[in-house]
Amino acid sequence: MTPRTASPDGLLTLDSPLGRIALHGDQHAVTRLEIATEGRLSTDGRADSPTPVLHRAATELGEYFAGSRTAFTVPVRVAGTPFQETIWQQLREIPFGEVRGYGELGRATGRATAGRAVGGAVGANPVPLLIPCHRVLASDARITGYSAGDGIPTKVWLLDHEGIAHR
Repeated sequence: MTPRTASPDGLLTLDSPLGRIALHGDQHAVTRLEIATEGRLSTDGRADSPTPVLHRAATELGEYFAGSRTAFTVPVRVAGTPFQETIWQQLREIPFGEVRGYGELGRATGRATAGRAVGGAVGANPVPLLIPCHRVLASDARITGYSAGDGIPTKVWLLDHEGIAHR
């Protein structure tokens, strides 16, 4: 039996209204999306090595930022604990312009009191935007945090972009 070799990792860096974004992936899927924090990416200094999937993701993100796309179709591949993967699947189901609460996500997993664990899973999402973790708010529409980009200001921009009321 011939060992299967992994597809080479790809990287594509693009500018966005949120700052620079680094897309990571291979020939089949996006595996990570990083929004610059204080203007810096972990890949600074590394040359881009884009794949067709990363180009497709960049096109879809451009359409999203321009206001002409409300859902992403580019394939993503994420790996986490079973609980994280359950939460990430629920995030994928939140439509553009709508929100869910941390408690609501917890109840949907059968863990109604798992708000902190839900928050941890939401914050561990490796492909923000493509899996819309910014669409999760406290039950009173309050922003409690955001782990991508510059944190809460990044989430505020995304919520405003989608016309989502928040405080």
